[in-house]
Amino acid sequence: MVSAVNSFGAKDTLRVGDESYEIFRLDTVPGHEKLPFSLKVLLENLLRTEDGANVTKEQIEALGSWDPQAEPDTEIQFTPARVVMQDFTGVPCIVDLATMREAVTALGGDPNKINPLSPAEMVIDHSVIADLFGTENALERNVEIEYERNGERYQFLRWGQTAFNDFKVVPPGTGIVHQVNIEHLAKVVYDREVGGVLRAYPDTCVGTDSHTTMVNGLGVLGWGVGGIEAEAAMLGQPVSMLIPRVVGFKLTGEIPAGVTATDVVLTITDMLRKHGVVGKFVEFYGAGVASVPLANRATIGNMSPEFGSTAAMFPIDDVTLDYLRLTGRDEAAVALVEQYAKVQKLWHDADSEPEFSEYMELDLSTVVPSIAGPKRPQDRILLSRSKEQFELDLTNYAEIDHDLVDLTISESFPASDPPGFTPEDESSHHEHHHHSHAPKTVSKPTPVTVAGGPSFTLNHGSVALAAITSCTNTSNPSVMIAAGVLARKALEKGLKTKPWVKTTLGPGSKVVTDYYEKSGLDKSLEGLGFYTVGYGCTICIGNSGPLIEEVSAAINENDLAVTAVLSGNRNFEGRISPDVKMNYLASPPLVVAYALAGSMNFDFEVDPLGTDGEGNDVFLKDIWPAPEEVQQIIDSSISREQFIKQYATVFEGDERWKTLPTPTGPVFEWDADSTYVRKAPYFEGMSMELTPVADISGARVLATLGDSVTTDHISPAGNIKAGTPAAQYLTEHGVERKDFNSYGSRRGNHEIMIRGTFANIRLKNLLVSAVNDGQVVEGGYTRDFTQEGGPQSYIYDASQNYQAQGTPLVIFGGKEYGSGSSRDWAAKGTSLLGVKAVITESFERIHRSNLIGMGVVPLQFPAGESWETLGLDGTEIVSISGLEQLNEGVTPKTVRVTAVPSEFSAEGKQPVEFDAVVRIDTPGEADYYRNGGILQYVLRSLV
Repeated sequence: MVSAVNSFGAKDTLRVGDESYEIFRLDTVPGHEKLPFSLKVLLENLLRTEDGANVTKEQIEALGSWDPQAEPDTEIQFTPARVVMQDFTGVPCIVDLATMREAVTALGGDPNKINPLSPAEMVIDHSVIADLFGTENALERNVEIEYERNGERYQFLRWGQTAFNDFKVVPPGTGIVHQVNIEHLAKVVYDREVGGVLRAYPDTCVGTDSHTTMVNGLGVLGWGVGGIEAEAAMLGQPVSMLIPRVVGFKLTGEIPAGVTATDVVLTITDMLRKHGVVGKFVEFYGAGVASVPLANRATIGNMSPEFGSTAAMFPIDDVTLDYLRLTGRDEAAVALVEQYAKVQKLWHDADSEPEFSEYMELDLSTVVPSIAGPKRPQDRILLSRSKEQFELDLTNYAEIDHDLVDLTISESFPASDPPGFTPEDESSHHEHHHHSHAPKTVSKPTPVTVAGGPSFTLNHGSVALAAITSCTNTSNPSVMIAAGVLARKALEKGLKTKPWVKTTLGPGSKVVTDYYEKSGLDKSLEGLGFYTVGYGCTICIGNSGPLIEEVSAAINENDLAVTAVLSGNRNFEGRISPDVKMNYLASPPLVVAYALAGSMNFDFEVDPLGTDGEGNDVFLKDIWPAPEEVQQIIDSSISREQFIKQYATVFEGDERWKTLPTPTGPVFEWDADSTYVRKAPYFEGMSMELTPVADISGARVLATLGDSVTTDHISPAGNIKAGTPAAQYLTEHGVERKDFNSYGSRRGNHEIMIRGTFANIRLKNLLVSAVNDGQVVEGGYTRDFTQEGGPQSYIYDASQNYQAQGTPLVIFGGKEYGSGSSRDWAAKGTSLLGVKAVITESFERIHRSNLIGMGVVPLQFPAGESWETLGLDGTEIVSISGLEQLNEGVTPKTVRVTAVPSEFSAEGKQPVEFDAVVRIDTPGEADYYRNGGILQYVLRSLV
């Protein structure tokens, strides 16, 4: 977008070497010097895109005179330099763009008008599944299977690569999007020709994956948005946002020996979740920042969605420049970053402290080894207390059978102190003392024999999956090499992985394999079963593949609460594997340690991992790598040349990619038989005229949900369960069960995705408990009030019946509704099921804006109230009045909700009325909602 207005006279020229760049100087805006780094980046963005309409002089002045203590109320328009995507969320974006080309043609426009206006890059990293593991050929076979399963989608993406300008695809088997972003795609300072002039400006991005924030570690402002917002950004629509509060997070001290970057990030996640940072920026500052290696900054930035912040920024400094050099960026680009950052005062100065809205501090020397689980990234557990905590948590996951209760703990460590115990004995008694008040363990020893293999006993807590995975850690050589060294030492002591553990290694880029091979650590990891299964996201997204067959059967037949340990960032219920109830995040070396231990019911301080050749017990401390040892291998095994070599051909792909038959032409030829890619239904019957916003009357409640319902609960990414509506659809279309693939891989087919909405196997719709004697039922069920008695039914089937009757639907939810991944299908599916309003206690940022982007209104119960406190149960008929004010250009602060008892309500139930808060927060969002959604808005503006 060419800036038409330059109210502050900010335009200037920067010479770097032989090149001249047009820049927009921040020091022309009063107040700029006090701003945090992240807001300076936003300020430059506004100066450069000022047009007097979308971006005004007043917005720029408001940002310059930012009051750190004020509640956010000033809307600004942020135009990211680029959009980055992964294939699960990116395929629907390209499906929608392809559909828009047809819709434009139908409305009398030019299909070639629909192109990314901001550069867009997609990394295909979410489709590889760890079907094979623990063998030499696992990688090769998994890639083959990936192409067999996903050929249709890949042909479609290859078509997109040629049909759209400014759209690049990194083919399968290359790496994880966020790692490829920091190692190659990110420029830190972007340069691009605009209107014939070469311009330099801060690199910023939005991504269709919530962990896009990893790039914050490089000093690049960016965050995850739903696919819906990403499409709009690609089409040149700015992202509308409020100037946020910024939390200053001071880092001091050094990480102690034995503590990893993963422990640091789990500690920060715990601290920030307790503090509350949803909708805020977090920015790290202070003298301690200089001693945080870039890989650790990226690990911390990566987990921003886990602490709930929009972004988690590190400033630009010498550490940034060294990393750019290491990863193969050319010297001219590095010089531009340095000079631009210094001229614009975006360079980190530990002595001058910006103003922040809130302040926090962490002394890194106080961090201790930690894991997080069993179901949320913020549920941090000290490693030293992990066994005790596991016993407490297990009672929520395993049926307690009092006849089978294992009394070993209470027998060996009585609940009261042993006879003759005196305080002087404290030290010798201490290591067991934490058991004395532990609950009786729930135990279910289950013998298993593997065909042609070993026999063993499984129990609650057995580690069924140990995975070194996820961009959070695979981009960080310190933890990856530590895992390798720990494996080497374990092998030297004669230790083995337990036979029931599925072991996987999913490097985030080919460079990891390079340095493993150079250091010989690949052989050590393979010696414990950690063979590379694929270059991709794998485990965090649920692509962990089947567990060992006999183990899976034993788990399901005996309802065992087994565990997974992964070096990832997501461990929500039902997400990692359908067989695993409890999931734990841990550093890569701890993943290896748990594969050796074989159980979460394990205390590394007192329980040996096994015995060495002489029969001596081996403990974790005996094989834990020394920091010097890890650093020495990093120094000798990682070089700039590896990055240059691996990224030289990053967009080319292997023979399989190059030989894919690919359609050509500006408009995609849809295959009527495809079960992966279908033309999206959003524009059917659309005209240029707006349909006026209408109040909602006579609505039924589709689901009454509790707190922390994630986008994963609303739109799962993992397995398609047999018997469900999505499985029925696939079966009717001739797909065999073994080829169902995942919901994530079929996001280009709305028919599957609507049937998968609210279909997570762990969803608890409390509306259903009334027809099940008050028992909570898990899965995608509701009550269908179109049928006599309001019987239990699949949510999709009930929605079809309601839509046939013309009955609108609403959802009742609790706190933090829509947390987790930035899943656009959670909003698209909600809309296509016929839901018109979602009423909750609070929303997470991305899902709320996505709902508006799909024409669904997000409402909140009055402060302090919930559907329960108001006496609602979901059997009511709901009407909402006051929305029609939007037609006059007014966004109401509240609307009136009336819930009247129906024939399905309990006798004596009274009508309930309340004022719900309308969460359409910006004028831009109101425009989208009036248009019926963001895509319709963009389409009308382009025609």
